[in-house]
Amino acid sequence: MLYKMLFWLLGIQALEMPALNIAALQTTPDSVVAASMVEIGAARMDLYLPLLQGKRVGLVVNHTSLVNQTHLVDTLLSLQVEVKKIFVPEHGFRGDADAGESVSSTVDSRTGLPIVSLYGKTKKPSPAQLEDIDLMIFDIQDVGTRFYTYISTMHYVMEACAEQDKIVLVFDRPNPNGDYIDGPICEPAFRSFVGMHPIPIVHGLTVGELALMINGENWLKTEKTCELYVVPVKHYARWQPYTLPVKPSPNLPNQHAIRWYPSLCLFEGTVMSVGRGTYFPFQVLGYPMAGMGSFEFVPQSIQGMAKQPKHQDKRCYGVDLRYIQPEKALDLDYLISFYKKYPEPSRFFNNYFDTLAGTAKLRQQIQAGMSAKAIRESWQKPLAEYQQVRQKYLLYQ
Repeated sequence: MLYKMLFWLLGIQALEMPALNIAALQTTPDSVVAASMVEIGAARMDLYLPLLQGKRVGLVVNHTSLVNQTHLVDTLLSLQVEVKKIFVPEHGFRGDADAGESVSSTVDSRTGLPIVSLYGKTKKPSPAQLEDIDLMIFDIQDVGTRFYTYISTMHYVMEACAEQDKIVLVFDRPNPNGDYIDGPICEPAFRSFVGMHPIPIVHGLTVGELALMINGENWLKTEKTCELYVVPVKHYARWQPYTLPVKPSPNLPNQHAIRWYPSLCLFEGTVMSVGRGTYFPFQVLGYPMAGMGSFEFVPQSIQGMAKQPKHQDKRCYGVDLRYIQPEKALDLDYLISFYKKYPEPSRFFNNYFDTLAGTAKLRQQIQAGMSAKAIRESWQKPLAEYQQVRQKYLLYQ
């Protein structure tokens, strides 16, 4: 069964490429391996370097693409891999552009390689940009939520490569929110760059598993599927706590913010501040009006984190979540509580909320006064159906 899965996973039967070392993919049982022994896909060079021989390579990377504290670009160049260009997602190559800020194409001053933005006028590589590339590598740390846009970039890269008969190689990394699944499924009418797939807000997949699902469920807008390789993480189980070695984006500075992010990002579609413009974003909630809570903070412009944060220079009142551990579930209690506290309920939500939620139903349920328990019960059947589909693509316990 292991061999069948790996040959399907790595597409070896379809590609005239050197065979991978199958034995190397067999890991010690996850139950007896410490999380500190996790080996990311990018570090497993014995598995993927044979695939890169004689190939012109494009890299979809950012500041998280590290292999033992060395950037993947430098690692591959030192190994004489023919890297042709770098493609970058939201937040840019260095990871310091604001959320939603357009990223420009440029040239890397250190290596001289072209940097192609996939978060500006275009989000999908063009045929011309792929013309001198045989194989694309995707190696970016995700946080396991549908609205985190790195997975949307991966989708478009896969789609473009499928259309142009290019190979995609995904270096898998752990999902720091991979130990649970929750939230409404994204509906087709609400498909956007922050919700491209019919999956829940917390999807419980690594980027490698999601890439397999995108391919296997025919979610690419092309008649072809992507020729896809996934280099799996060694010694990884999704129930193991995993702390990221580098912050994945400017406003997720630590593990606590990453764990609260699935629940608090929904507040971006409301009047509330999630702490952008502070040094503890996605760990607080507030609004510039007394009575919203006893905790106070003032969002300010911070270069590299939030240049123009919501409610800039205004004193916000709300709650401090820095010392409260989130549950393994999407937390609706704060959303419902602040909605009830806000004096103008009709103005609490903005148009972005339904886009983030992937449905209008969640907003409507809150406005109708439904309890968190009742709302969660409405998700259970769609989540059970999703779990059945998800099961086909799991690589880890």
